[in-house]
Amino acid sequence: MAKVKLNPVMEQMRGKIGDLVFKRYEGEVIVSRKSNQTGGTPTAGQIAHRERFRLAAVYATGVFAVPADKKLYEDAATARRKPAFAVAVGDYLNAPTIDVVDLAAYTGKIGDPIVIRASDDFEVVSVAVVIRTSERGILEQGPATLSQGAWRYVAQTTVDLTAGALAIDITASDRPGNKTMKTVTKT
Repeated sequence: MAKVKLNPVMEQMRGKIGDLVFKRYEGEVIVSRKSNQTGGTPTAGQIAHRERFRLAAVYATGVFAVPADKKLYEDAATARRKPAFAVAVGDYLNAPTIDVVDLAAYTGKIGDPIVIRASDDFEVVSVAVVIRTSERGILEQGPATLSQGAWRYVAQTTVDLTAGALAIDITASDRPGNKTMKTVTKT
């Protein structure tokens, strides 16, 4: 890949000429050879990967059709010095992560907090909590709220923690709808 300083007439050039592809990246024109897609039949994994990228491009195109959503990605792209479309595609391809579930203050009483730290390459838009037992099923569930950089769920039901272990399911969702679930146990 070569960096090229073009005359003013050609500075805004983008696209393909013959086997060369002209791209703009961080304010500079980059020239590379056209990718060679010959060489055999794609594997099932390659086909699946291409389909994920196709769906990511469809998502990004849809986002750019909504001015408010487009601005969110453009602002993030400016801060990251990346193209906005690439930030939107990356957001589609990457699910959020649940980094920490803090149960230290949860004692099974109404009003006890469960604190969750979740992250995403762009934005975590919601976190949901389900508290359950294997014997009695779901005891309570609901959304967590974002406060001071952490998601907080406030217990709505009194639970007897001496009756057995609780499973607490946390689900984090991002803007494109990717979901990540993590289950922790409280004994």
